[in-house]
Amino acid sequence: QVQLVESGGGLVQAGGSLRLSCAASGSIFSINAMAWYRQAPGKQRELLARIDTDGGTDYADSVKGRFTISRDNAKNTVYLQMNNLKPEDTADYRCNMVIATMTARRQYYYWGQGTQVTVSS
Repeated sequence: QVQLVESGGGLVQAGGSLRLSCAASGSIFSINAMAWYRQAPGKQRELLARIDTDGGTDYADSVKGRFTISRDNAKNTVYLQMNNLKPEDTADYRCNMVIATMTARRQYYYWGQGTQVTVSS
């Protein structure tokens, strides 16, 4: 069994910063790519940032230059540093990891429970 637990969301004023964390625990054999998504009410889920095992990153145009994804492999954790937040960044943010478990040894996608980020103008 694998669990992803997120933290760090909350209410912030426009121009402010937040740092999201997502830690994986359980019967983990290996973790491949890690990513952050968000979904605002009435909108489709959006891939914000992705980081590979070698540290290579990709960002959505909407967050490029403002958000930074990073990972700590020793802690099975992915972070999202969000700077210069805008009201349009308000959404439910979820992490995603590609994980192989000790038993299955096959990779599956796992999701965090979500954390709300609200940016006031």
